[in-house]
Amino acid sequence: MACQILGGVNLRWRMSRDKPTYFRCRLLLVFLIILVCLLPACSPAYVLRAGYEEAKILWYRKPITDILRHSTTLDAPTRDKLQTVLRVRQFAEKELGFRVGGSYSSLSELPSPPTIHVVTAAPRTRLESYTWWFPIVGNVAYKGYFDAEEARAEARLLETEGYDTYIRTAAAFSTLGWFADPLLPHLLRYDAQTLTNIVLHELFHNTFYLSGQTAFNESLANFAGHRGAIAFFAQENGEADAVTQQVQATWERELAVSQFFEYARQRLTALYTSSLAEEEKLKQRTSLFVQLQEEFRHLPGAVRQTADLASVQLNNAVILQYLMYLQDLGMFERLYTQNNEDLRSTLQRISALAEEADEPFAAVRTKVQA
Repeated sequence: MACQILGGVNLRWRMSRDKPTYFRCRLLLVFLIILVCLLPACSPAYVLRAGYEEAKILWYRKPITDILRHSTTLDAPTRDKLQTVLRVRQFAEKELGFRVGGSYSSLSELPSPPTIHVVTAAPRTRLESYTWWFPIVGNVAYKGYFDAEEARAEARLLETEGYDTYIRTAAAFSTLGWFADPLLPHLLRYDAQTLTNIVLHELFHNTFYLSGQTAFNESLANFAGHRGAIAFFAQENGEADAVTQQVQATWERELAVSQFFEYARQRLTALYTSSLAEEEKLKQRTSLFVQLQEEFRHLPGAVRQTADLASVQLNNAVILQYLMYLQDLGMFERLYTQNNEDLRSTLQRISALAEEADEPFAAVRTKVQA
């Protein structure tokens, strides 16, 4: 997930106690204080809290190489995952051409890393994301909070204004290369395959990011993370290896979920653009959400593990949240096939097409259909 610099959703900045990082922390805080007076989109308390939490994360960074070299308490699985992260960084830079910089070369040793609570919203009879404006990244379809109650307060306010809302927590986030993002400790609880996917996803944000195009940025990074993980393990273990086959199967499940949510989008769009009165649309959408949730339950069990909606009350914000990461994945996959399954050149081609277009999905789709 990409970071909204200065208070957006996904903020992860690497930490170390060297003088350059200390200087950058101080510079960040000064910059944030100046922005308090300039940004109508963010309250002073919100911006300062974001700067404070980011500075803490930066301060507690420690190079992974130092941890591997000097730690006497690392268990074998953790050591293996840290070594994997370093190899993934090298793979991303050399094989995929990502702008890696110092990202994920360190581990945050912050005693209690903050949890980001992400708020999304949408009108009740339109599949259209509510957006917040932030410096550098422009309009973004989510807003992150370090405090759960503040996130709930934002959601309640939006609901009184007639919006659907959804709150979730963020597993990972990126500062788009502005800082060397650290590996946060909780990510080491994931298996090596998932960890590899996450790191590649976030490193791709360092490489490519379109201002104001949240769904395109996240969906393309999702494609890059999954396909990149397959390529990484194929290089490490071979294409026939069980781990490589597992990450391939995970990607195929993600494609199936993407298709389901595109189907859901079509059903809801047909209702919302009909000539029915607003009250009737609201009534019918309740039944449609129940139907969609039931249809999702009948997908293969492995797919439900990828995106389990059983415990979520469906609304437009939930649908759009999933689509933010799942939109047109099949299109990216088809272009990858057309490009002789060369991931590096496929990502470069997609990025070039998107940068030259007002509607990046449409620009890429035209080339896939040609």
